[in-house]
Amino acid sequence: MIAYRFGRDDLLRTRFAISPLFELVASVRVLRDPGAHSVHLPWVREARARLAGLDYELLDVLHPSGPYSPDFMAPPPRTPLPDVREELERVRATPPERVRLELGWLFDGAEPPAVARPLLDDPVRALDDLADLMAQFWARAIAPWWDAIRAVLEDDIRQRARHLAGGGALELFAGLHPDVRWSDGALLVERTHEAEVELAGRGLQLVPAAFGWPRVGAMFDPPWQPALIYTPRGVGDLWAPERDDPEALADLLGRGRARILTALGSEATTTELARRLAASPAGVSEHLGVLRRAGLVRGRRDGRSVLYSRTATGDVLIGPASSPGSPS
Repeated sequence: MIAYRFGRDDLLRTRFAISPLFELVASVRVLRDPGAHSVHLPWVREARARLAGLDYELLDVLHPSGPYSPDFMAPPPRTPLPDVREELERVRATPPERVRLELGWLFDGAEPPAVARPLLDDPVRALDDLADLMAQFWARAIAPWWDAIRAVLEDDIRQRARHLAGGGALELFAGLHPDVRWSDGALLVERTHEAEVELAGRGLQLVPAAFGWPRVGAMFDPPWQPALIYTPRGVGDLWAPERDDPEALADLLGRGRARILTALGSEATTTELARRLAASPAGVSEHLGVLRRAGLVRGRRDGRSVLYSRTATGDVLIGPASSPGSPS
């Protein structure tokens, strides 16, 4: 059992963040053992084809199926939505002594595989090569789907933030994961090993990770920010099959409105929809107005923003859950 122990200020400093690198490293495990991550099977087929010719054995070696993998490859984010390039620069800048320490934990006295040896012998140069490899892996296997993945993560954070505002931290923690529960001032995570983590005013970072399904992850070794990595809501619909005739809805509503209605599987603002669809906010706003008057879309105010979602009629019109679309 891992126990994150909260002090007086830790609940106030608990916050959400999205991590592109958490998704990257978790996806490596998905590719190695798709059967254990069956919800991602449609992605596995596409990603393997895109990764053909790229030797990513090093990533596979550094992320075995056991409970530990090096934290320096996916450090807890410093901002709520970091850029993947900036995060890779943090990997490059990892102190050599940190690399050697965490690889020592990973290999636990065993002889490191040859592919990982340069990280121990010449960490500075090897970290550059590692970050380059991660960038190539990202471009092929994650980037084509990142907008759809990020939309699921952002929607989960919005929903949980509302639980936090409405019912407090206990309501938030109650729905994070079956292996997570609150008890007597501590957030407990079911694990085969024991750890007592005094947050000591640092708070806890909550990171939804689609490729982490169905597991929950815990990060707590100094100097890293303590973090809990959990499965977001909606991950089961991420790779849902496309409708039988994707052109029929476009014929009925027009292509722009059909794309917006399809994209509203989760709540979104006009700006978020424009980003997802690579469209202008003004055009999206105009289409939303038409869809709203037709009773297919509703809007609700959330602070200074308006969040849009499909109505029951809109859901019926959409039919089976549609996917984010296979990348071109």
